[in-house]
Amino acid sequence: MKLNFISLLALSALLAGCAGNDKKQAADTSADTGMAADIKQHIAVLANDSLLGRKPFTKGEDKTIAYIADKFKHLGLEPGNNGSYYQEVPMVEITSTAQPLQISGAGSAVLKPGIDFVAATRREVDTLSLKNSPLVFAGFGVVAPEFGWNDYKGLDVKGKTVIVLVNDPGFKAKEKLFKGDTMSYYGRWTYKYEEAARQGAAGVIIVHQTEPASYGWQVIQNSFTGAKLYLQQADKHMNRCKVEGWMSEEAASKLLSAAGINGDIREYARKKDFKAVPLNSTVSLNIKNSLKYSKSHNVIAILKGTERPDETILYTAHWDHFGIGKPDAKGDSIYNGAIDNASGVAAVLAVAKKFAVQKDKPKRSIVFLAVTAEEQGLLGSEYYATHPVYPLNKTVANLNLDALSDFGETSNFSITGKGQNDLDDYVIALTKPKGWDVVGDETPGSGSYYRSDHFNFAKVGVPALDLHNGSKSIQRGEEFGKQQAKEYNEQRYHQPSDQYSDAMDTKGMAQTANLMYQLGVKLSNETTFPGWKKGSEFKAIRDKMMSK
Repeated sequence: MKLNFISLLALSALLAGCAGNDKKQAADTSADTGMAADIKQHIAVLANDSLLGRKPFTKGEDKTIAYIADKFKHLGLEPGNNGSYYQEVPMVEITSTAQPLQISGAGSAVLKPGIDFVAATRREVDTLSLKNSPLVFAGFGVVAPEFGWNDYKGLDVKGKTVIVLVNDPGFKAKEKLFKGDTMSYYGRWTYKYEEAARQGAAGVIIVHQTEPASYGWQVIQNSFTGAKLYLQQADKHMNRCKVEGWMSEEAASKLLSAAGINGDIREYARKKDFKAVPLNSTVSLNIKNSLKYSKSHNVIAILKGTERPDETILYTAHWDHFGIGKPDAKGDSIYNGAIDNASGVAAVLAVAKKFAVQKDKPKRSIVFLAVTAEEQGLLGSEYYATHPVYPLNKTVANLNLDALSDFGETSNFSITGKGQNDLDDYVIALTKPKGWDVVGDETPGSGSYYRSDHFNFAKVGVPALDLHNGSKSIQRGEEFGKQQAKEYNEQRYHQPSDQYSDAMDTKGMAQTANLMYQLGVKLSNETTFPGWKKGSEFKAIRDKMMSK
């Protein structure tokens, strides 16, 4: 049965009433049934087809942000942005339509868009083209002085198109390179595009490989095609490469083989004496753009502190997903994003409710921020971090919730980027009495630290925590939890099948949310500020900020 949005609002109110009186619930329960019920009810609404996949610039956005703001208001939270529950985020939507990609010379071929490659542009122009742009294999496309690595050394790529590998040289290397299997920012696709632009390349194409990317080719086909959103820039993104794209491993292997590069291309590119290789071929590609300028919205609310209201603890979760896109095998074209990230928004709303009903109000202010366009490149959090409503040097911490697992309670928790800042120690102190383990990112090679909104706060110096329930299922064991995580990553992540189900077990989500709530309570009643640990690349930024 499908419900319209008005019916869902009514249903959400009914279910919220059935969840029980939170005032009677202890703040320190591990299995908070009221919280679990609230989270499940919110996911049912946020992942319903009527919200059209929650894509920014659509009616789905209007319904989504109205729902979140309405919940904040009914909890008695004040508007967080100078009397408004919304922060406008000016963006441009670019729908790039690529024609077949023509490779001439060695490895000549015609590649099909959406099948063999995907390509787009950030440049705000109606049409653009690459014409006979020389192709160069630039290894991992990395310039990392601290690791003694420069794939562009002695290379002039102006007017050329570089082919680069996903992830960084350290992943699955036989010797210790970079951070080993833990991805550095040099391994992120965003970095590859940025560095190619700094080098003056006309185009940049990343070779997709499933293991080092941590997701299959279908994720590229679904996530990197269609309309894309970017923050508006004064230069209309003309400082970026003309073309940014991906190529399937099969297509790339044929191209590289024609230039004499065979076998394990990653081993070839991670040699210390690696030098970029001209591929003796050129690429031509035409792209047509449809441009739309508009504003999306972050949703923001505040519970003001009783003693130090100018100091804030900031909870975040992204409300957006991919909207309506490529149909799956069942003909479903709505990307509902139940786990990613209706779960995180639901958890933030549940945390907000616990703060709203607690008897002793926090001494510091608690800010709840649901951000837009995470799926488009962490845009909503980037905009807030560069246009903060509350001063960053008074922002105590960022506590981020994104894509919580739906297989129940666990006896361990995973901190993305564990070891970066003092917030890790707070989590360990809270979990140790319960006998729970706190581990680092369970898939460090996936670069998760750079893939969610906490990263934008880390970049500006704010200690940031991204916490997930782990894989050790209390009821069914660790192997079950790992199987569930694998199933989600392979069968649901960024696909229409990421849907709400009555069978979802949200107790683990509540467990994580409740832990984040307890952390917020502790931080809100302290006078000190957590910091970054020695060796963190973000420590100097925070130290400089706090010295002013």
